[in-house]
Amino acid sequence: MITQKLINDISYRIIGCAIEVHKYLGPGLLESVYHTCLMEFLRNDLAFHSHVAVPINYKGRQLAEPLRLDLLVEDLIVVELKAVETIHPVYSAQLLSYLKLADKAKGLLINFHTENISQGTISMVTELFRSYPK
Repeated sequence: MITQKLINDISYRIIGCAIEVHKYLGPGLLESVYHTCLMEFLRNDLAFHSHVAVPINYKGRQLAEPLRLDLLVEDLIVVELKAVETIHPVYSAQLLSYLKLADKAKGLLINFHTENISQGTISMVTELFRSYPK
């Protein structure tokens, strides 16, 4: 049964994996490097898919190019990775749009270009998350 606690526990494990990657590599590398390494850590702990295609429907028409999620973990949590100096508000808006289009309950925006990965992580939930029992 899907609960808010289950989703939050999975989020905690994802962030733990990101912390391990960040401890080992540090900041300053390309997003693709962190993506690859994070997948290696997740592989031992959680089910996930990388670069998941999400169709975009606009006024009843499916656009030719689907949206690509960096990671979809346990078919519940969208993980958007960044390796940027500054997290701009547009990145949070991007994650919120991804959650809506993919119909997922929770998303994590993880920025690896930071001294402290916990401070470089933004968590977002949707109404779907709120609909799950605690």
